[in-house]
Amino acid sequence: MSTQYDLIVIGSGPGGYVAAIRATQLGMKTAIVERESLGGICLNWGCIPTKALLRSAEVMHLAKHAKDFGLKIDKADFDLEAVVKRSRGVANQLSTGVKFLMKKNKIDVIEGTARLEKGTPAPKVIVKGKDDKETSYQAKHVMLATGARARDIPQAGLVADKKLIWTYREAMTPDVMPKRLLVIGSGAIGIEFASFYHELGAEVTVAEVMDRILPVEDEEISKLAEKDFKKQGLNIVTGAKVENLKAGKDTVTAEITDKSGKKEKKEFDRAILAVGIVGNVENLGLEDLGVKVEKTHVVVDNFGRTGVKGLYAIGDLTGPPWLAHKASHEGVVCVEGIAGAEHAEAFDPWNVPGCTYSHPQVASVGLTEKVAKEKGYDIKVGRFPFIGNGKAIALGASEGLVKTIFDKKTGELLGAHMIGAEVTELIQGYVIARQGELTERDLIHTIFPHPTISETMHESVLDAEGRVIHV
Repeated sequence: MSTQYDLIVIGSGPGGYVAAIRATQLGMKTAIVERESLGGICLNWGCIPTKALLRSAEVMHLAKHAKDFGLKIDKADFDLEAVVKRSRGVANQLSTGVKFLMKKNKIDVIEGTARLEKGTPAPKVIVKGKDDKETSYQAKHVMLATGARARDIPQAGLVADKKLIWTYREAMTPDVMPKRLLVIGSGAIGIEFASFYHELGAEVTVAEVMDRILPVEDEEISKLAEKDFKKQGLNIVTGAKVENLKAGKDTVTAEITDKSGKKEKKEFDRAILAVGIVGNVENLGLEDLGVKVEKTHVVVDNFGRTGVKGLYAIGDLTGPPWLAHKASHEGVVCVEGIAGAEHAEAFDPWNVPGCTYSHPQVASVGLTEKVAKEKGYDIKVGRFPFIGNGKAIALGASEGLVKTIFDKKTGELLGAHMIGAEVTELIQGYVIARQGELTERDLIHTIFPHPTISETMHESVLDAEGRVIHV
């Protein structure tokens, strides 16, 4: 059986389903292939359910500190099963929402596992359904949006058994609350889980091979985050090498060597591997088609073109930054390029924001101070602490910092870096400023509402000019 489409998208995560919707808006007959649940990892096992878990942890934190707000709560406690159930319910609601969007936009949903074979004008898509029957589909264009999965490092003995040594999937649906938890890796995924489990009472150790946590962030922000996490009670070991990670009957042992060379064997109830991700490139038939793959990621240009006629790739499959909003944007860019849409623009990663939804939150966009200097910019740096902000103090969230970096010559906003309450919501203001090419002077003359935490953003800009008001 063969069916003709303008576009077939393989994978229904935030890159794939958004691309499919944009394609139908541009008049393309579109189908999407999904082997698990609509919404992909993000909606089902990533971005959304983790935020539901972290929301429970945030409420728990507030309950434990109720007396700071003049309130009385006898004992703050939690029901782990109910916490997980709520998170799964949120994920299911969003996945159902994607199903509705597919129907609304008249996008055919094909359930099964896809592989590609040579064809024209694009590779043929062969889908094996749950009944093991294969169906062949033909389209003018095919887009790969198969995403990525958690990385193991067998040569270092870092392999998840998914019972005692978890990936993000098992960490989202724990059968027990571990008393002692080892988190290996301190990127956004590792830090978010560390924050969640610590807030619910686990003794958490974070082991990071680099010399600081959140290593992609500005160094000053990383140090502030580490200081804050340690103040909360997290045990953080940087420059750490984890070896001999072994699962026993109901505990995990690991040898952790710190940056001084001191080696210590420790026992934990559970461990979480958060040491990166690898692209889902296997069993797609890419080798036979001549698709270039580097370090498990498909190589593409700024319109998602693979070099094979009619075949495109977007999202985590194509490499960092591994972010849902980056994938969605790439999907739109790719489809608009295919359709020859007016004002279609190539993808440029220069203005992709990053967010870590821990307690405190961390968010950033653009160049760090170190990278700006390495690129030869003569810079001005502004800083403003949350302790100088009335709204932050009123919320009981006065620990935080906003840092802005400008080109001294042109006034261009080179980068912005934030730590504190709700900064993942605030960062978009700086993203818009960079996209609109606003200068330091433009931001100085922008009126920020009072009282809001966003005023810290304004004050940081003022500080870069030597005009800060409230410190």
